[in-house]
Amino acid sequence: MNRREALQRAAWVLGYTIAVPTLSGVLKGCKAKPELAFTPTFFKPEQASLIAELSEIIIPKTDTPGAKEAGVPSFIDQLVRDCYKKEDQDNFLKGLEEFDKGAKDAYGDAFLDLDPDKQVEYVTKVHNDMLAATKGVDMRDKPRPFMHSMKELTVVGFFTSEPGATQVLQYVAVPGAYKGCIPLAEVGKTWAT
Repeated sequence: MNRREALQRAAWVLGYTIAVPTLSGVLKGCKAKPELAFTPTFFKPEQASLIAELSEIIIPKTDTPGAKEAGVPSFIDQLVRDCYKKEDQDNFLKGLEEFDKGAKDAYGDAFLDLDPDKQVEYVTKVHNDMLAATKGVDMRDKPRPFMHSMKELTVVGFFTSEPGATQVLQYVAVPGAYKGCIPLAEVGKTWAT
């Protein structure tokens, strides 16, 4: 039984129905907000939460840690703060705001308030729209689309983290003999270092 059914049954038992706006408010209030595992230094907490959820959709937890567990949101916060020019920071923040506004326009709720399935659906749509809009376009002198930057930051952050480098990529802290040309089938996956 889901929350909606439970509330409707409780209302029925009490002999009245719950108004739709009230039910909607209760249901939204019942959803746990994702907690940040770090204190953002560049982003506002709500922006950092959005980045954390988005990075986890890009690299979800499976049998290996996901982006959040690998510390990717903190990496993105630090990298955007320390390495991006002011113009690039502004473009990233604008893209983040437009991303969230797009979720509100498409689904009537902020991205963080959407069900996980709707979040994945929306991210997939934004990603596919970005690919279609940039296909065959020389992007060297144009600002990068937000989704492109977000994916790049997530992937770099994940594969430079300890879990990404040691659990997903092959890793040998002190490598042995150099073997310059080995078929990938013998190795199994690419090397982290």
